[in-house]
Amino acid sequence: MIGSIRKFFSEVGLELRKTTWPWDAKERGFKRFKELTDSTLVVVVGLVILGAYVAGWDFIMMYVMKLFTLGISR
Repeated sequence: MIGSIRKFFSEVGLELRKTTWPWDAKERGFKRFKELTDSTLVVVVGLVILGAYVAGWDFIMMYVMKLFTLGISR
């Protein structure tokens, strides 16, 4: 049991050494995470645009459905 746990953690360590991280280890401070923050910003902007698009179509469809169900009343 202990041998299999030790083997698991040694394999995890080997896999972590093979990975490439999205920042340069020599950089210090906020510059170190520039690629990460840029990618996060792209995702957030995309979500805001997609949310606005869906909300816009929702309002348009709501208005159209009101016209169909209630008719044009003035």
